Amino acid sequence: MNVAVTGGAGYIGSHAVMELRKNGHEVLVLDNLSSGHAAAVEGVPLHTVDLSDFPALTQALDHCRADAVMHFAASINVGESVDDPEKYYHNNLVNTLTLLSAMRRCAVKHLVFSGSCAVYGIPDRVPITEDCPFHPISPYGKTKAMVEAILADYATAYGLKYASLRYFNASGAMPGGSIGEDHDPETHLIPLVIQAAMGQRDGITVYGDDYPPPDGTCVRDYVHVLDLASAHVKALEALGKKAPLIYNLGAGRGYSVREVIETVREVSGREVPVRMGARRPGDPPALVNDPQKVMDELQWEPQFTDLNHIVRTAWQWHSRHPEGFRS
Repeated sequence: MNVAVTGGAGYIGSHAVMELRKNGHEVLVLDNLSSGHAAAVEGVPLHTVDLSDFPALTQALDHCRADAVMHFAASINVGESVDDPEKYYHNNLVNTLTLLSAMRRCAVKHLVFSGSCAVYGIPDRVPITEDCPFHPISPYGKTKAMVEAILADYATAYGLKYASLRYFNASGAMPGGSIGEDHDPETHLIPLVIQAAMGQRDGITVYGDDYPPPDGTCVRDYVHVLDLASAHVKALEALGKKAPLIYNLGAGRGYSVREVIETVREVSGREVPVRMGARRPGDPPALVNDPQKVMDELQWEPQFTDLNHIVRTAWQWHSRHPEGFRS
C-alpha cells in the first residue's frame, strides 16, 4: 500500500515508518518538523507540510497516490494541554478535521489513528479494557476522545474505515540505537531517569510515594515503541476486512516509578539522584492495559514485555546520542 504518515518524523511515527517499509509498504512522511526530526526518517520521502494547510495536504496525498493514512501528528504533553488548551484543540482537533477533509477530497478511505489511554482518565477498573467508559481529565485526553467520536461519524456518513489505537506509555528505542526518543522538553519518565543517570539533569522527582501498594509510587504499563509500530501495521492490513478497529495497546504489565528508577540504575551502572515531591493532581495510581482483545483479533503480541529489555534499548539510544538527533 501507499501510506502517508503524518508526524512520521516523530518518536512513534518514525518507528512505524520503519515497520511499514519492512513489510513492503511505500511511505511518504508528512511532518512540519516542529517536534519531529528529519534525521529519524533519513532515506524516506519527506514532505514538510503543516496539517492546517489543506491545499498542501491534498497535493501530497495525490502525489503519493495514498491508499491510507497513519495519523501521529499531535501535541502530546498532558500538563501543557492544561496550561494551553487552545494549542491542543487546534493541533489535535482542528488539524485532524483538515486532514480528514483532505482525505475525502483525495478519496483516501483508510486511516489508522494514534489514540491514547488518556481518554479513560482515572479508570473505573484496572486492568483497562476497551469498553471502559471515557473520563478524560485533561484537554489532551479530551481531544483524543473527540477525534474518536468524529471518526465514528465519518465512518457512518462517508464510509471511512479506521482503526483507533489507544496507547499506554510508549517507551524504548530501535535496538542498536539508530533512532529513538528525542523530545524538547522531555516529559516521559524513562528518558528523564536516563538523563539523570547521564548527569544531564540534577535528578528525578518522584511525585508521590503514598499511593496504594506495592511500593507507594504510580504504576504504568510501558509498551515498547516497536510493539506499537507492529500493531499499527497489523491494524492497517486488517482494515480491508473489518472496520472500525478499536484497541488498547499496552503490554499488560505494570511497573512502578521506583521500579523504573532501579532498572535504569541496573542497566546504566550509574546512580540516579531522587527527590520526593507531592502528588500531581489527577495522576491515576495505576494504568495497566488488558491486551486480550488486540491479541485475539490481530494476533498481536508484544515482544518487549520485560522492563529491563525496554530500558536497555532506550539506554543504547541515549548513551550513543546524548544530544538526541543533534549528536
